[in-house]
Amino acid sequence: MNAVPRRIRRVLAGISLPVYLLLYAPLSVIAIFSFAPSLGHPGPNLAAYGMLLNDPEVLAALRRSLTLAIGSAVLGTMLGTLMGFGLSRFRPAKGGGFWVGTLPSLIIYLPIIMPSLVFGISELIFFNFVHEYTGLLSAGLLTMGIAHVTFQAPYVALVVYARLAGLDPNLFEASQDLYANAVKSFVFLTIPVVRPALIGGFLLAITLSIDDFTISFFTAGPGSVTLPIYIYSAIARKGSSPEINALGSLMIATVIGVALLYYFVTRHRERSTRIPAVA
Repeated sequence: MNAVPRRIRRVLAGISLPVYLLLYAPLSVIAIFSFAPSLGHPGPNLAAYGMLLNDPEVLAALRRSLTLAIGSAVLGTMLGTLMGFGLSRFRPAKGGGFWVGTLPSLIIYLPIIMPSLVFGISELIFFNFVHEYTGLLSAGLLTMGIAHVTFQAPYVALVVYARLAGLDPNLFEASQDLYANAVKSFVFLTIPVVRPALIGGFLLAITLSIDDFTISFFTAGPGSVTLPIYIYSAIARKGSSPEINALGSLMIATVIGVALLYYFVTRHRERSTRIPAVA
């Protein structure tokens, strides 16, 4: 009886190991090459990390990336929460029709499925048009932030929608029976229920912002170089170097650290809120 499950596990292991190798081998190579010998530093060393942390251009690009990521993630999470809530309340399954149910769903999905190149070029044309006729929205961190919010909010909306879709709709009716209006029901019922989704969506928005290059490249200005743009320009000038590998390794370590922190926090919260079984 156990022979078939054991064979299945072996087949799945044989399939998954090459996939994991393909995913994580490039990341491991970047981390290893960040300790490569350089001029004046023979043998594996940390010189690349020291040079990186003392580079004013890298530090300035890091500050811009963090400012852009956190600022756009806050606004994107707020808008995405409202979009996800509206999508759950007026989804097509409830008979909302095309204009109320299907059309909002299409609007949310379009920025996700649209190629980044097309999205970035359209944002560039739009901002140039507005700046030409009004003098507003010149290329810089502001235009980059607006562009990032436009693709962060749909992702947050889907995360929040997935959380709300699994709830019993009678909860909202019960809150109305307890004399809670729409605002109080949203603040005291919806927000606490979707709080894990809000945290996850916020972290996802930050990751998307830091990771984005194409849209940032088309909407950036002369003084708004972020880390992805800096890495691209540095590789274009002098190719891959231990400093660039060190920067990539630090970014990978930061993302892994944030993911692990979120995992342990959610696990601790689930254990603390778990109701003990009654003997």
